[in-house]
Amino acid sequence: MAFQNITANVLIPATGITATAAIRYTTPALTRTLLKSIDVCNTTTGALTLRIFLVATGDSPGTTNALYYDFSIAAKTTLSWRGLQVLVAGTTIQVQSTTTGLTITASGGEAT
Repeated sequence: MAFQNITANVLIPATGITATAAIRYTTPALTRTLLKSIDVCNTTTGALTLRIFLVATGDSPGTTNALYYDFSIAAKTTLSWRGLQVLVAGTTIQVQSTTTGLTITASGGEAT
């Protein structure tokens, strides 16, 4: 399948991260997602630990699909990741923190 159209998109609008791994984005059917940027802001007065997973269909979040694993974000700071990850249909972006206080946003494009 040739992908002819790429649409820039906010993949994850600003949303909080919880202590349980949660799906924040799923690549739609017949689509490839181009993940270009992730920003995670720590709004608390203490360091918090972050996990970000790129999980294939039928898989579970874990060390084998982690983009970040137990990454410490200092108080009142923002982690900014820039790069390129191509996600096939059904792949999810899942996130987890030690507790509440982190906010994530992600953007990129969707190719159809």
